[in-house]
Amino acid sequence: MITGGWRSGGGWWGGTYDGRVTEAQATPQTGKRVLLAKPRGYCAGVDRAVQTVEEALKLYGAPIYVRKQIVHNKHVVQTLEAQGAIFVEENEEVPEGATVIFSAHGVAPEVYEQARVRSLKAIDATCPLVTKVHHEARRFAAEDYDILLIGHEGHEEVIGTAGEAPAHIQLVDGPEDVENVTVRDPNKVVWLSQTTLSVDETLETVARLKKRLPLLQSPPSDDICYATSNRQHVVKEIAAECDVVLVVGSRNSSNSVRLVEVALDAGARAGYLVDFAHEIDDAWLAGATTVGLTSGASVPEELVQQVLAHLAERGFTDVEEITTADERLTFSLPQELKRDMKAAAAAARG
Repeated sequence: MITGGWRSGGGWWGGTYDGRVTEAQATPQTGKRVLLAKPRGYCAGVDRAVQTVEEALKLYGAPIYVRKQIVHNKHVVQTLEAQGAIFVEENEEVPEGATVIFSAHGVAPEVYEQARVRSLKAIDATCPLVTKVHHEARRFAAEDYDILLIGHEGHEEVIGTAGEAPAHIQLVDGPEDVENVTVRDPNKVVWLSQTTLSVDETLETVARLKKRLPLLQSPPSDDICYATSNRQHVVKEIAAECDVVLVVGSRNSSNSVRLVEVALDAGARAGYLVDFAHEIDDAWLAGATTVGLTSGASVPEELVQQVLAHLAERGFTDVEEITTADERLTFSLPQELKRDMKAAAAAARG
């Protein structure tokens, strides 16, 4: 909810805005408008990962250790830290026998082994759509394929996926990297991808790969996740009408960074990535009449609402929500956590 609301005759008053916009409300009345993208914000995998940490804190008590950032969002990490989560880079930083949660981006098999050696209670919050890519990597490696993994070097998800079959996987970091690809047998090669890439750039990379390797196989289903695709699609719909597109998200969030790139490629005059409303430079809005607004898949809605309030204070009071998909997918919590929650509930009942 944000400060301000709609007058029946038009204009902004001191009530609340709940994100729902009627056709009358969407009509420009100040000459300054916001095109609010939907879907935006949390995807099912992020929601599951954040809930995993919250429920673990309730069940086991603080501190709970989390390897890497649970999701790539500064606000989420700070909020969970305040509740008792301790974020570490590696298992070696976790006291022996303690509980550790693996982030939504996934980890290589060696990380599980490190946890076992240190007697850590490991809870795997890997997004199920990332786990699917891990399964594909193992299957194609078992069949002795060369696997071309399209993704960004150094990204945690790429490190985790590559760790499933290091002898079979080589990274292809965008279309320009295609020329560096070498394979053992051009008849036995498949591509997989990081789940948070630009859809268009990935398709361009695949097209270039197929020119070099005509028999290149594709994954059984899209590796780029539904949420990444949906958020990029709605940004494409609004970008050409926007003087500025604001993307709420952190700089280490691959899907958030991609949204700015997609907006610019689709015709937005300018695009910026911000974690918080106070980071918006008024100079970006000078002369603008239409601002596009969206958020990455690891961004809580409250941060978007704060940006809407910030824009309203600067005259952007006409908000039109543009919807291109209805997301209803949810993922259940990790099995090891659900098992302990069930046991705790049974014990409480006596």
